[in-house]
Amino acid sequence: MSHIALARKWRPQRFEDVIGQRGVVETLRNAIASDRLAQSFVFAGPRGVGKTTTARILARALNCVTGPTADPCGECDACREIAEGRDVDVMEIDGATYTGIDAVREVIVEPLSIAPMRNRYKIFIIDEVHRLSKNAFDALLKSIEEPPPYVKFMMATTELDAVPDTILSRSQVFELKALPFASIRDQLRGVTTNEGVTIDDAALALVARSAEGSMRDALSALDQVLAFTSQNVTAADVSTVLGLVGRDVQFDVAETVAREDAGAVFALAAGILESGFDLRTVCRELARLVRDLMVTKIDPARLADPEIASEGERDRMQALAERYSHADLMRAFDLFAMAERDIRTSSQPRHTFEMALLKWIHLRKMTPIEELISGGVAPIRPASSAPAAPKFHSSSVSKPPSSQVPKIANSPLPQLPSSSVPQIPTSPVPQSIKSNLLASIREANKSFFGMVIAQVQTVEVEGDRIMFTFAPAHKNLRGQLEAKRAWIENLAHNLTGRKMTVAVKEAEGVVSVPAAKAPTAAPVDPARQADLRARAKAEPVVQNVLDVFGGEIEDVEET
Repeated sequence: MSHIALARKWRPQRFEDVIGQRGVVETLRNAIASDRLAQSFVFAGPRGVGKTTTARILARALNCVTGPTADPCGECDACREIAEGRDVDVMEIDGATYTGIDAVREVIVEPLSIAPMRNRYKIFIIDEVHRLSKNAFDALLKSIEEPPPYVKFMMATTELDAVPDTILSRSQVFELKALPFASIRDQLRGVTTNEGVTIDDAALALVARSAEGSMRDALSALDQVLAFTSQNVTAADVSTVLGLVGRDVQFDVAETVAREDAGAVFALAAGILESGFDLRTVCRELARLVRDLMVTKIDPARLADPEIASEGERDRMQALAERYSHADLMRAFDLFAMAERDIRTSSQPRHTFEMALLKWIHLRKMTPIEELISGGVAPIRPASSAPAAPKFHSSSVSKPPSSQVPKIANSPLPQLPSSSVPQIPTSPVPQSIKSNLLASIREANKSFFGMVIAQVQTVEVEGDRIMFTFAPAHKNLRGQLEAKRAWIENLAHNLTGRKMTVAVKEAEGVVSVPAAKAPTAAPVDPARQADLRARAKAEPVVQNVLDVFGGEIEDVEET
């Protein structure tokens, strides 16, 4: 006996066999039961979700000897011949073939006047109806609007927008959905059980995911796998036959990036190529993994969903989700979507893929600009192993010198401050409160201290009030300090044991240099200047800002 493709062998024959389309099925069953059937139907949706199959079942329901009935017998001549596609009164027409007006008139319009030879209805099933020409639609329009009482039209299309509104307004339109992963997986499990095939859950999940909502595609893929091996099908078998990237490979890539092991990237890429995987498919599957990791981070309960991970994959998935931030995953998804497009047109797809993985590693080092400006996180770069560099402060505001400051060209940020407590001129105040408070702020949040506190002109402590004064040009810094007011007041309360109030104001004038004759500048030593520039650039905070905002160090002053 010749082999029958699984997609044909397991094609639904009754309404209850159609999976994932409950709304469409129930509407049609109720319409048959209440005798409220339209003269024309349009079934729209992605490929392989049951459009033509539903039309055939409806044709059987209308022409069954026990009908019209929502439950055709499946045994009468009409039921069997319609299922086999050889009923003389049910004509299946390919819209891609009969596109012209003459073909439509010959095949559809002219035969309308001939009554059905045996069945209750003469039915025209037009597949891919959107392929008809404008003139062909015009010729069909009148027939659909006022057909003979024994004629029914059933049209299927994957492009509903391409069907003229004049046709749609004269038809009942049913939009079928892409099938959910669970429905496809369960149907595949039932098919393999009936076929006597043993297949593991990971292999089933791989086939179901690859189908992307199409039951027909899933059955065709399974048929191809079973041609390779019909005994104990594994995920490796599916990956080999269909060229799909198994989750093990995807996890290996994501774990390598999480370790920031740039050297291992090239070995991974080589292994992927040697296995014969299409790099565009690899990027698409990595994007899917990134999406699943994001779902897991947002809703940890979804880890138990087989669409996210099979039982054997959950531990690795959970561990990976903990190693990536939401921002990491959003950037990675965009990265692989772009890499898939770039690989399609690249003359060196391997190099493009390798660079995408290296870029993923680099993107994990980035700090969101909002956090950097607000001081919410410390710089990401590790401390340099070079000798300790001099401390820095802004040279644009006159303060008693205690450090050296890099001037960064084209940078919108204030100049980078010293990482030590600055000597800020103040009015006579309890020095210990001020010093301890500044030290506490620096210890708790170095970035905030460096970006904001070090730019303060004066700090005055009067009783239970702490006043921070900024230059008029530092409105943004004043706003950042005010946003941290409650936090600073809490630090001050912990230090003093009493409630302290923090206030922020704008200086009435520019702080001037104390009246004294400025010393004559010593000649600049080029070697010393180069050394200072290198040590400034080695500062972690300086590196972080240069990476994020660009620009370069123009000058370094030693004071």
